[in-house]
Amino acid sequence: MKTVVIPMKKPHSEKQKALVTWPGSVVAFTGRRWGKTMAGIQRIFYHAARKPGLYWWVGLSWRSASMKRAWREAKTIARGILRALDLPEHGHIREAKSEIVIPGLLELWFRTAENEDSLAGEGIRGVVLDEFSLMRERVWTEYVAPTLTDFGGWVAMLGVPKGKNWAWREWVQAGEDPAWLQIHATSYENPHIDHAKIDELRERLPDRIFRQEFLAEILDDAGQVFRHVVECATAEPQDEAVPGHEYVFGVDWGRVHDYTVIAVLDVTLKALVYLDRFTGIEYAVQVNRLKALYRRFRPHTIVAEANAMGLPLIESLQREGYPVVPFTTTQVTKQNVIDALALAFENREIRILPDDVLIAELQAYQGETMPSGRIRYGAPEGLHDDTVMALALAWHVVAEPGLEVLFEI
Repeated sequence: MKTVVIPMKKPHSEKQKALVTWPGSVVAFTGRRWGKTMAGIQRIFYHAARKPGLYWWVGLSWRSASMKRAWREAKTIARGILRALDLPEHGHIREAKSEIVIPGLLELWFRTAENEDSLAGEGIRGVVLDEFSLMRERVWTEYVAPTLTDFGGWVAMLGVPKGKNWAWREWVQAGEDPAWLQIHATSYENPHIDHAKIDELRERLPDRIFRQEFLAEILDDAGQVFRHVVECATAEPQDEAVPGHEYVFGVDWGRVHDYTVIAVLDVTLKALVYLDRFTGIEYAVQVNRLKALYRRFRPHTIVAEANAMGLPLIESLQREGYPVVPFTTTQVTKQNVIDALALAFENREIRILPDDVLIAELQAYQGETMPSGRIRYGAPEGLHDDTVMALALAWHVVAEPGLEVLFEI
C-alpha cells in the first residue's frame, strides 16, 4: 500500500489547527483574512484521509472571492496528491463541474448557496459552509443538514458574524454542545498579515463595520449603517451664506418615482444647513432651483450624480460656468462615500438639520455584504435614500479635500 503525504501549510495557531482537525462539527466566527478558507480546505482533505468519501464545499456564489480562492487552494493540494499517485490531472480535476476526484480518497464537489437545487443529493461525509452567515437559513436546515444523516457527517460553518441572526444562534448552540467546536478569532490573530494595515482600516472604516468585519464581534445593530444620527441633528438652518464660511452642494437627481435633493453643507461648521427636496418637476425647473440656491450660498463645489440624466444636466451647468463635479454612482464609489459619511456620524464630526425625512432615511439605511466582500448599501425596499445620497456627496468633498474646485467669477 502506497503512503502519500498530503502537502498542506502548517496552521498559524491552535485555533486554526483545531478547525482543521476537530472530529465533529464546527461553527467559527472569524475576522477577515484570518485564514478560514485555507483551514476549511485543509479540513476536508484531513478528514478524507481518515474517512474517504464524498465531501462538499458550499460558497455563496462563484462571484465570491472566497469561493474562487477555495477552488484554487483545493486544486493545488489535489495536484500534489495526484502527482504522488502517478495519476493525471485530466479527468480528476473537473473544471467544468467544479469537482475533484481522487480514487480511494475523496470526491470534492463545489456548490453554491444561490443554486439550492444543486445541494440535493446523496449522503456526504462532511461539508464546509463558507460565509454561512450570509446564506439563507434553509440552505442549512432544508438542503445540507439532511445529506449528513447517512454517514453522521460533520459541517464546518465559517464566516463573519452578521448580527443576531440564525448563524449567531448556531454559533451559540455550538458553544453549549461538547460534540461541537465553537471558534471566535479576530483578524489580528493571523501572524502572517501586517497588523499595521488592519490598524489603518480601523481609522478609515466606521467603528461598527470594523468591529464586525475584523474583530468578528456580534453586534445588535448589524444592519444599521449610521449611528448617533439624532445626536448629530443639532445644526441650525441657514437661508443664505454666512460671511467667511465655505459651502459645498451634494445633488441627487430624481424625476418621477424618486426625489431630487440638494444638500447644502457649511464646510466651516461641518454642518448640513439647508436641504431642498422635491419631485415631479421638469429637469429645466430643477436646474433653475439649483442655480437659485447657488446664488444664495456660492458653493465652491457642487458634486452631482452623473448617472442617467445627470450627465447632460451637469454638462449644461458646466458650460454656464457652474463649479459642478460629476459623480458616477457604482457599487464601489457608493460604498466609498457612504463609508465616509458613516464614519463622520460615528465620530460625531458632522451635524445635520433635525429634518424628519432625512433622519428617517438615515436610520433605515442598510448595508449588506455581497459575495465579492464589498458592502451593498441602500434603502429598504419601498423606501427612499435620496437625502442620504445628497448628504454623502456633499460630505465627500470634506472627507476628500482633493475634490475641491477653484472657481472665480
